Amino acid sequence: MDFFFPDQDPDIERFPPEKVVITNLQAEAYPDGRRVRVTLETTPFEQRPHIEVSLLDADGNEISSTSIIEPMAWKLEFTLHIRCDPPGNSFTLTAQLFYPEGPQAEPYSLNFEISPDP
Repeated sequence: MDFFFPDQDPDIERFPPEKVVITNLQAEAYPDGRRVRVTLETTPFEQRPHIEVSLLDADGNEISSTSIIEPMAWKLEFTLHIRCDPPGNSFTLTAQLFYPEGPQAEPYSLNFEISPDP
């Protein structure tokens, strides 16, 4: 069943938990302004981590979040839905990679804007 695990290339170096970090975080608003496409990449891992992702409005209030438990791949794409009408159009996307038994990587944050509909 290797076809379900595209990241199982034996030539890729995998890292132990203490060296696994987020290497890329991107946010792209959908045209409706109510959803955000998130791209998240980590270093290749030996043991699958947990990842908490939060979308904060300009006032620092959480307006969307998700938990990713033991992802199968280190390159992820998913959509966050904005649950309310946030003030302003500035946002912060924060991702925290961790292992329940430790260690915990530094949070990775990204500031971006969503243009209001014309």
